[in-house]
Amino acid sequence: MTGGRWLQAVLSAVMLAALPASGNYQLNSYGFGTGGTAGTSSANYSINGIAGDMAGSAASANFKIGGGETFAKQADAPTVTIANNAQWYNKLLLTIGPEGNPSDALFAVAISTDSFATTQYVKSDLTVGSSLTLADYQTYAAFGSGSGVLIRGLKSGTVYTVKAKAYRGHYTESGYGPTANVATADPQLSFDINVSAANTVTAPPYVASFGNLLPSSVTNAPLPIWINFASNAESGGNVYLTGQNAGLRSATSTYTIASQSGDISALSEGFGAQVASVTQTSGGPLSASAPYNGGGSIVGIADTVYRTIITATAPVVGGQSSVTLKAKSQALTPASSDYSELLTLVAAASF
Repeated sequence: MTGGRWLQAVLSAVMLAALPASGNYQLNSYGFGTGGTAGTSSANYSINGIAGDMAGSAASANFKIGGGETFAKQADAPTVTIANNAQWYNKLLLTIGPEGNPSDALFAVAISTDSFATTQYVKSDLTVGSSLTLADYQTYAAFGSGSGVLIRGLKSGTVYTVKAKAYRGHYTESGYGPTANVATADPQLSFDINVSAANTVTAPPYVASFGNLLPSSVTNAPLPIWINFASNAESGGNVYLTGQNAGLRSATSTYTIASQSGDISALSEGFGAQVASVTQTSGGPLSASAPYNGGGSIVGIADTVYRTIITATAPVVGGQSSVTLKAKSQALTPASSDYSELLTLVAAASF
């Protein structure tokens, strides 16, 4: 009897371990609760998705799929792009791709300069900070919808990498989506002058000669001064004009045809500069500043003060301006061949 009971116990253990099966099929699991699987197969069939209600998740190097009701309710991981559209040195354009998330989903963006060895976050005011708070989760509309938003206060000459995540309601935050990166530019200022009939490269010294000044007549210098100006500065920049003698000075006669602003055709004599044209390839716009923006015989003064002659209030590409010098003498002006002025042009950007 004792031996029989021992044999019966062994047989019971074997029956508990057996799986339901027939000649063609076998059920590998018939438990309750989280008894699902990420993939299973037999000799004739296989399933590559999710079967049942999994407790864990299936993942590879690039993708992850979870199981169960909680995973099904999670927000979709958003995509993100970041771009530098105009050689920006302190900002970049960030655009969220909402994927399948509804309009009331909220998004958060992580940003890094070292491939997320350290992580910062896009704050609600679109600057960058070291912490992520609930207020920094913003709607798709707040992130500019498909037009994106400008993230400001960035370092120049730096590669930034971003990634985004989303959540909706309670316990439904997604993981971060794929990353994107782009670099900010370095601050740039380009400035050059030429004296020629057309805007072609000429070498210093730059000389704009009037030839003979006829009394009571306004004379233009035959060759204009060309100013080439470009900058990616956030607030554009200026070109300034100043003169050494505040007019055309003759050392021989110790006389100066004074520079002044106004219509020199109505004055007895005078000297000044007039912006004849101004263009740009993009940005800006570049424009002439008063009083150098007049027509006819109206000129702006070239004295010993640095005065703005052309200006831009935003980044400008391919800025180009031509400046004509105008002078008038009178019958009482002492004759001399050494009337001259040393003009200086200075460019400055407003970063």
